[in-house]
Amino acid sequence: MFVNRIKELNYLEKLHKEQNARFIIMYGRRRIGKTELLRQFSKDKKHLFFSSDLSSEQEHLKQFSEKIFQLTGESFLQTQPFGSWEALLRYIFDHLIPKMPLIIIDEFPYLCISNPALPSILQKIWDEKGKESNIFLILCGSYMSFMEKEVLGSKSPLFGRRTGQIALHPLSFEDLKFFFPRYSEEDRVFAYSILGGTPAYLQRFSDHKTIEQNVKEEILNKNGFLFSETRFLLIEELREPAIYFSILKAIAFGRIRLNEIVQETGISDPHKVNKYLSVLRELRIVKREVPITEDKPHKSRKGIYLLNDPFFRFWFRYVLPNMSYLEEGDLSYVWQEKIKPSLDGFTGFIFEDICLQRLKNLNRKNMLPFKARSIGRWWNNKEEIDIVAYDDQQSFIFGECKWRNKKVGLKVLDDLERKADSFFDAKQKYFTLFSKSGFSKELKNLSSQRKDILLFD
Repeated sequence: MFVNRIKELNYLEKLHKEQNARFIIMYGRRRIGKTELLRQFSKDKKHLFFSSDLSSEQEHLKQFSEKIFQLTGESFLQTQPFGSWEALLRYIFDHLIPKMPLIIIDEFPYLCISNPALPSILQKIWDEKGKESNIFLILCGSYMSFMEKEVLGSKSPLFGRRTGQIALHPLSFEDLKFFFPRYSEEDRVFAYSILGGTPAYLQRFSDHKTIEQNVKEEILNKNGFLFSETRFLLIEELREPAIYFSILKAIAFGRIRLNEIVQETGISDPHKVNKYLSVLRELRIVKREVPITEDKPHKSRKGIYLLNDPFFRFWFRYVLPNMSYLEEGDLSYVWQEKIKPSLDGFTGFIFEDICLQRLKNLNRKNMLPFKARSIGRWWNNKEEIDIVAYDDQQSFIFGECKWRNKKVGLKVLDDLERKADSFFDAKQKYFTLFSKSGFSKELKNLSSQRKDILLFD
């Protein structure tokens, strides 16, 4: 199933119509749908699509030569594959581009692992032949830090050659209606809090089954696709996985400040923990957040660390700590005793993210009382507000998100108004409430009388 990615597809289609040299870098975490997007884009076009793996340079050249042979029928390639990347790339630019301008190389970092000089070779030939050609070259990769440093970075031989880039992000909560049309809105929230917006994970669940059935079959079952997914990805990406696992588990259990992570993991040196966190941030596994109103976010001492992917959060919260039960096949016990009692609380935090997405979407469509410059969370040493949005004229929206089985009433609004009093510079204040279970009659009546109250259920 291919869902959304309309903006990215439109961008690629626009470039495809152009008649000049185009060099696009696409990158994003594994399972995010990069290959599927490229296949969707190229399916009705003449193209060369080569997907690399962890093979030797010789094997890569052989496989690439076979791919070119399939497209061109050049007889010499049957018996004698290209012996170097320079020879192969020169053939592409000299003979293939005039007939077939679209060239897609998926998982480009694997080719560079087998030959680190490849970016320099490509840069040399691009400068000689590429700029004056009609080539549409797309390099794609999952190793985030590699793509940003070795391909996009200022020290890369390819720096300055690209004509554009696409950083592919997870799908939004709104996209889950395409995966799970039969689910209620509540069940979609549960599904999103467990799987996040990674297409490959979403495709493992079926809305013909309950959330419990899906979790047991695909995540808790040791033969399920998602049971070892996180472990495999991290072991492939990281050295010293045991240390990273302890850090990620600490964050999943709510140890979100640096000193809390240090204490929970037993790693005595905060600088060492900071180094590990930097690696996890580069891989987009962990994100650092600061209160939305901070002037210099990178210098703020109020930063907290969160798992960037809901599925990682679920796996480290419920799968890793219960591995001994799951290895024995005791799935029902883990669901009934470990997951179900705390699932609403676990989902509440992700519900805040969903509400943030909703407000940002309304802001893009100019459907808020004003055009917000920044939208995010806010906290200090005493208070926290789930959502704060503001503009340059000191107009503010303050929001609370309540994932609970009772209606939100006036008390929640009163508490939000009290916390908003901390913002003395706010000239205009609006209050928005998000609720799983709706709102009390009194709050709805008050909302109909006041234009500064927005309610979403």
